[in-house]
Amino acid sequence: MEEAVPFREEPQPPEVTVDPEPIAEVAVEEEPSEEVIEDEPALNAQDPDEEEGDARMKAIDLIAPTRLDFLAEKEAEKEPPVKTAEVIAFANQKGGVAKTTTTLNLAVAFAESGYRVLCIDLDPQGNLTMSQGIDPDKVEKSLYDVLVNDIPISEIIIKREIDIAVASIDLAGAEIAMSTKIGRERSLEKALKEVEGVYDFVCIDTPPSLGLLTINALTAANKVIVPVQCEYLSMRGLVQLQNTLRMIQENLNPDVKIEGILPTMLDSRTIHAKEAVEILEENFGDLVFQSRIKKAIKFAEAPVKGASVLKYDSGSSAANYYRELAKEVLSHGSA
Repeated sequence: MEEAVPFREEPQPPEVTVDPEPIAEVAVEEEPSEEVIEDEPALNAQDPDEEEGDARMKAIDLIAPTRLDFLAEKEAEKEPPVKTAEVIAFANQKGGVAKTTTTLNLAVAFAESGYRVLCIDLDPQGNLTMSQGIDPDKVEKSLYDVLVNDIPISEIIIKREIDIAVASIDLAGAEIAMSTKIGRERSLEKALKEVEGVYDFVCIDTPPSLGLLTINALTAANKVIVPVQCEYLSMRGLVQLQNTLRMIQENLNPDVKIEGILPTMLDSRTIHAKEAVEILEENFGDLVFQSRIKKAIKFAEAPVKGASVLKYDSGSSAANYYRELAKEVLSHGSA
């Protein structure tokens, strides 16, 4: 029985005294964590920008510091918007009033003054195209493809004395082909957006009618020049053109306006021509240009050579008529 006593003493392990030691260690581990918490305010006290200056980066600088500076510089250096071209339509539903002659020679007069000019031949007869020595029957693509098939207008521009968007006989069928097209009245306007800013002037020669092609020209234009032969019957068409232009302003292009009425093919030797000019001035006042385009054989000879009269005979009176007209148009624009 004596051997049972020591057996009872062995279960008293010294490990009981070990238990508080881990507890003490845990307490020691908690003390540094309290010191870290106490130190954080001290670190935060050094953060304000007033004290540190550039020592610490802001969050916005960490995200994209250089890009913000780049955008600010770009905004400061931003250039004014590119000036778009003056689009001038030459319109009169009566044929034989020198629309094509005026379109080409005024455009070349602009080019002589250093302006970038594009001519658009919107007449299925293709007279403007032929006047620059281009055969309308041999062009692969023309304004028909631009208006009907929506190809870029740059693909049909040919460089001559001025740049010219050529016509072909296919244009005669353009109105029928466009009849089911949505926004057909704005087809030319949309096509011209491709060359927006490339030219200073766009001069559009229109057919002798007030159909869809002419409506496209008036919708795309901001100015209209009306060549009028100095004869009574020719002037009567002005009323119909005014009515058409009013409808365009109300429905399609509120900004288009008549830049001026140009007396053409003037024979100053006849009383009838003088009376016709007087009637124009009485009815339209300041809209009538002071420039007069008098009859001259040079106007008939120049297209045969595939040139404007300014190139065909630069020193002739016929060439100077259009130089004077160019000055007058340019002075209107700067007024």
